[in-house]
Amino acid sequence: MDGHTDIKTLEHFIGGAWVGASGGETFEVLNPLDDSHYVHAAKGTGADVRAAVAAAKAAFTNYKETTPTERERWLLRIAEIMEARQKDLIDCLIDEIGSPVQKAMFEFTKGLTMLRAAAGMCRNVRGETIPSDRPGTFSMSIREPLGVVAVITPFNVPLIKTTRLVANALAVGNTVVHLPSEMAPHLSILFAEIVAEAGVPAGAYNVVTGLGVEIGDDLTGHADVDFVTFTGSTVVGQHINEICAKNKTPATLELGGKSATLVMADADLDTVMPLAARSIFMFGGQACIGSSRFYVERPIYNEFVKRFSMIAGKVGMGDLRDPATVIAPIISQRQRQRVKDHIADAVAKGAHVAAGGAFEGNRCQPTLLTDVSETMTVCKTETFGPVTSIYPIDSYEEGLEKANDSEYGLSSAIFTKNIDRAFHFARNINAGMCHINGPTIHDEAHVPFGGNGESGVGREGTDADLEAMTELKWVTVQL
Repeated sequence: MDGHTDIKTLEHFIGGAWVGASGGETFEVLNPLDDSHYVHAAKGTGADVRAAVAAAKAAFTNYKETTPTERERWLLRIAEIMEARQKDLIDCLIDEIGSPVQKAMFEFTKGLTMLRAAAGMCRNVRGETIPSDRPGTFSMSIREPLGVVAVITPFNVPLIKTTRLVANALAVGNTVVHLPSEMAPHLSILFAEIVAEAGVPAGAYNVVTGLGVEIGDDLTGHADVDFVTFTGSTVVGQHINEICAKNKTPATLELGGKSATLVMADADLDTVMPLAARSIFMFGGQACIGSSRFYVERPIYNEFVKRFSMIAGKVGMGDLRDPATVIAPIISQRQRQRVKDHIADAVAKGAHVAAGGAFEGNRCQPTLLTDVSETMTVCKTETFGPVTSIYPIDSYEEGLEKANDSEYGLSSAIFTKNIDRAFHFARNINAGMCHINGPTIHDEAHVPFGGNGESGVGREGTDADLEAMTELKWVTVQL
């Protein structure tokens, strides 16, 4: 695009209407492949956030009384319209955040699943009868929606997170104010267009675009926000956690990771290698559940490194619309510098680069590091790029100990034919998720998705969100 003439300007979606920022300002969103201008978006203010919360609160009065049939119909209609607008959504995922087409298709398909699974929640908002010690008393619990849910989504899987968290909140009778990542606002605006077309009542879903550092606190700290769900960095998550604790606002936080994979000597490397590559190279390693630590038993360590290096050298870095392309551009200049710094620090302190290590344009080559020590930043800190470290271990016990030597606890994996060892790992790894003979990157609509420690608070998913986004009320009737 030449100049700014063809560049779209996005508006907020508040109370069912499209409105510009109250301050009249916009901000630029860049295509991460070449840093060309992609869209302009309304630069939200505190006043815009307050308007969106007020719209959501006003809509809640009627929305909480909608029937399961109505909410099911809206959610399934959103999925239908999404299918009709597949090209728009795929193009957005490619051009706004640099998704290779295969990852974009994966995300699109998963988003449809999230919506349809949420539709199934509508009839499960239920309580129970409770025995009472008081004669002639009918005692029961009823489950009610909380009210206004603040949804803050990341740039890396914006469609998966938007469909899951927004749909789950709407399914159980809440209304939503959505603050998307400033690097992926267009995706959420497309979703808002779809929600409006589906006939969801005005004000039930609101989107404010802007810079999280400027308006995030206006949303998470608002007295009329009844629940916060955030996906993003651990540093920001901690800040939100403190705000929510002060206001006694319940929250789920899905934060960073430094996920470990153990590869035992009895593992079948023919099976392991493509899964290992998927678990760190998908979307250029910009995944909180990516495996950035591999602990490999010494008898197969050299062969593992050799095979992994061969794969890394062949991973597709071509046109993002070519199905063979795997590696995405790193989203921003700041994040690219972080990846470069992690690699440079490791090399300066004696790490060996077994594959990759350099940038091609805005993309980092698939990078494997060996001889990594605890003095190196990359050892303990999340890189958020296609960079992983491979460590030799002399026993399963050593591998488990090293895997648990982390502040993070998101995903984990073990490859072995020993069922006892596999289940021992599953029971003893300090992570919210564990995959036996599968990659750390895995998600489904109904599973309890989330982590421990610095990786977050609470779980996402239909069952987990149904509990988190509603509350029980005890009711008695004296007969």
